[in-house]
Amino acid sequence: MHYPSFTFVLWGLAAVATGGECCKAKAKCPVASVSDLVNTGNPVGKSEVYENVTMYYTGGDNATDVSVLFLTDIYGLASPENKLLADSFGRAGYFTVAPDLFNGSPSPLDMNAPGFNQTRFLDSHGPPETDPIVAKAVQYLREVRGARRVAVAGYCFGGRYALRFAGTTAGAGRNGVHAAFAAHPSGWTADEIAAVALPASVALGDLDELNPPDKRHELEALLANTTAPWQADLYSGAPHGFAVRANVSEPQPRFAKETAFIQAVRWFEFWAKGEPYR
Repeated sequence: MHYPSFTFVLWGLAAVATGGECCKAKAKCPVASVSDLVNTGNPVGKSEVYENVTMYYTGGDNATDVSVLFLTDIYGLASPENKLLADSFGRAGYFTVAPDLFNGSPSPLDMNAPGFNQTRFLDSHGPPETDPIVAKAVQYLREVRGARRVAVAGYCFGGRYALRFAGTTAGAGRNGVHAAFAAHPSGWTADEIAAVALPASVALGDLDELNPPDKRHELEALLANTTAPWQADLYSGAPHGFAVRANVSEPQPRFAKETAFIQAVRWFEFWAKGEPYR
């Protein structure tokens, strides 16, 4: 059975939770609050090393029944925006773990930095190198932290691996992962999307040069041919990276980032916590 969702999110034409009485009793709140999303300040999480992988964890010291595996973009844990977004899932009530996907050497924030070759960097961090790190993070959440269910949220580079681990391409399907969210995923292949076997939600931007209209349509068509619930939401005025590093001083990028965060939490609330799939 399919549960498709085609949602073109127009600025100013959708309502989001903004706090208030709902958030005073979070357990009764059906969606995340925008107030959970942190855009500035210092990260509040901690780090520890598990099987040679640094794990940034936030949202307390003990796993929640459903915990979030946060997979970063290519800037990794060196980017404050990534840690703050992980902290936001913690604030929404999820124990959250973000593994270092790049062994301490992520992409520089300035990809035009002398000596940095993006193609070489991505070639050295493909599935053979990255899948084992993600698998260790799932193991860490379940065996060390005691998470019963894992919802995976991935952004850009990490979005591809969120979708891989929602399927069978990474040898992961249903192995401790219950639902996936991917924002502006990059580098994905048709085989990876066709293999998705768990509820998967995708947030896309209409200005994302890595996911132009033909790629977006291909992604939606591939998801539509899977057997799991899926969702693909398109945000106007949203370039690549909008769900992590939007210019929140401008209303349209701010709306897209906030609503993509709510999209992820709502997906996890329903498919990982409320109605576990299969």
